[in-house]
Amino acid sequence: MSSETFQPYKRKSSCHDSTSRYFLKQLESGFANILCFLQKIVSSGDEDKDDSLDFNEFSNYLKDHEKKLLLTFKSLDKNDDGRIDFTEVQQSLADLGLEISKEVAEKILRSIDADGTMTVDWNEWREHFLFNPATNLQEIIRYWKHTTVLDIGDSLTIPDEFTEEEKTTGLWWKQLTAGGMAGAVSRTGTAPLDRMKVFMQVHSSKSNKITLFSGFKQMLKEGGVMSLWRGNGINVLKIAPETAIKFMAYEQYKKLLASEPGKIQTHERFMAGSLAGATAQTAIYPMEVMKTRLTLRKTGQYSGMFDCAKKILKKEGVKAFYKGYVPNILGIIPYAGIDLAVYESLKNLWLSRYAKDTANPGVLVLLGCGTISSTCGQLASYPLALIRTRMQAQASLEGSEQQPMGRMVKKIVEKEGFFGLYRGILPNFMKVIPAVSISYVVYEYMRSGLGIQK
Repeated sequence: MSSETFQPYKRKSSCHDSTSRYFLKQLESGFANILCFLQKIVSSGDEDKDDSLDFNEFSNYLKDHEKKLLLTFKSLDKNDDGRIDFTEVQQSLADLGLEISKEVAEKILRSIDADGTMTVDWNEWREHFLFNPATNLQEIIRYWKHTTVLDIGDSLTIPDEFTEEEKTTGLWWKQLTAGGMAGAVSRTGTAPLDRMKVFMQVHSSKSNKITLFSGFKQMLKEGGVMSLWRGNGINVLKIAPETAIKFMAYEQYKKLLASEPGKIQTHERFMAGSLAGATAQTAIYPMEVMKTRLTLRKTGQYSGMFDCAKKILKKEGVKAFYKGYVPNILGIIPYAGIDLAVYESLKNLWLSRYAKDTANPGVLVLLGCGTISSTCGQLASYPLALIRTRMQAQASLEGSEQQPMGRMVKKIVEKEGFFGLYRGILPNFMKVIPAVSISYVVYEYMRSGLGIQK
């Protein structure tokens, strides 16, 4: 972008002073940051998509951006005194579903406060955010929302949460669509590892143990390369109904459980999320059973999803579609609870140590927190997932006897030891990083394609 682009803007001395101070600060932290900011400004204000800004485009961008900043400032200024203090920062974040300590609120405020008064007026707010990638605190909090965007193929996380503005303007459905597409691509990309996990969970006797190498070799020999994606079709297909049911149920449970209308505490969010997850799983659980059967099927056993459903119904009855339901529902609590708790802890740790210049953590920090928290959640719930998979697959395995959950756990521990409950966790861990990365990249592309502003 040429210097002429910014020259007209310098005609206003007050704007020039605040802009100069901002860029001097940025020069201290590196010219690369400035280039990044400028690229974001160009992409946001480039109306004719010619990769540059003329005077009118730049003026329109500033007017629109300042209007948004002013609305946000007024929404944060609870007592209308023209200044924002740390208590108002705490309250605003609590309204968005994020509880933070006084110390963290003061650090966030200090990163914006230019005169050291521990309050922020409109000029300080405008100067800090005018060319900042984060438009407002709501956007910063959205960065920190631990949602199902980071899809790893396990549907036990707390549902997406949207602001009232997103609900009234219809942005929520675009967010869900972007998340659903991200999940579909992510699951397809990691489907071979997911199928390997199921094989290792089910084939567990000491005389017939399947290793990572031998398992892939056996699958390729039996059905060729395409056999690695068996069961992926229904795994992708169930994303849409499950996400929709979980979202709608979550909104209702939040209203029922919130101690104050319009506000919800962390423990209330966890309870609402767990109940929403249980509701969604109950509705789509037959698809979970079919996914396991299709994943384990031999060549020619089923011609497709409908054939699979028809044969299960004919041979085993309706109850077969809910085999493993109890351990599956029980698994939601440790997974979602530990996942959320670890993510919140990592987030607060980052904010307390590094939120000096900005509360925006960056992509790598978010992906790292999401990966670690998901891994911890899997460690806690994996034995229940293994039991669920074996119960779902019982009738499809030759010589397999029907066993209740308690007896199955006892038998596994007796024959294979405690670590027998973690059979197949290696390929499960192997898919976390690529799944999270693919989900994030596809989600960002979908957001851009659907016209969702960052």
